[in-house]
Amino acid sequence: MDNAPGFASFVALGDSFTEGMSDARPDGTYRGWADLLAQRLAGRTEGFTYANLAVRGKLIRQIAEDQVPAAAAMGADLVTLVGGLNDVLRPRCDLGLICGLLERSVAELAPNCKQLVLMRSPGRRGPVLERYRGRMERLFAFIDELGARHGALVVDLFSSRALGDPRLWAEDRLHLTAEGHRRVAEAVWQGLGLPARFDWDEPLPQAVPAGWYARRTADLRFAREHLLPWIGRRLTGRSTGDGRAPKRPELAPPVWDE
Repeated sequence: MDNAPGFASFVALGDSFTEGMSDARPDGTYRGWADLLAQRLAGRTEGFTYANLAVRGKLIRQIAEDQVPAAAAMGADLVTLVGGLNDVLRPRCDLGLICGLLERSVAELAPNCKQLVLMRSPGRRGPVLERYRGRMERLFAFIDELGARHGALVVDLFSSRALGDPRLWAEDRLHLTAEGHRRVAEAVWQGLGLPARFDWDEPLPQAVPAGWYARRTADLRFAREHLLPWIGRRLTGRSTGDGRAPKRPELAPPVWDE
């Protein structure tokens, strides 16, 4: 066994990114980078336990009020907190309020775990990223400050060469594919000082650009199946996570049927 740090328990907090969308298992449930990381950590420590409190669509206030106190009470060795991006991607946002809620959450979590992990979330290359880039960069600069102040590890996915590639994003253009989640799990694994298994940021092979007709067809399908429903939820104040419980609300051994 190597001399890398060991973790006997892990709790993940956040929204759809940490819940695992859109890395679907055969039964339709989501796996995602946090589940993948938990499985690998379980292979290093007997009796390892894992909880995932993340719920799709949650804003940072909901994460701070519903997930953070529960996670702090668990006293897990490893805690990951990823939130705020759903707030930033809304037409209007109060960045000061978002940062304040993040700061409160980090201050509550950091003293109650062995290692807190924060992230600069990945962004898909395209017009949406460019429209919100300024907000995202200000949010991530504040996350860097929080990490330095509280001794938290900050995993930088936003600067990734590979994770911006549209081919690592699902058809909804909001969530990573299975390969994207696999790379995020490896990035966190390496950030924790654990032995690398592959280069998580290796760019994908160059692809032949899709033709005009194929691009327009994909854009129309995206608008019909994903963009318009998303706008509808925003106009009516609904969320995909309304009424949904966390998939792993308690610390327990990570056993799944793949």
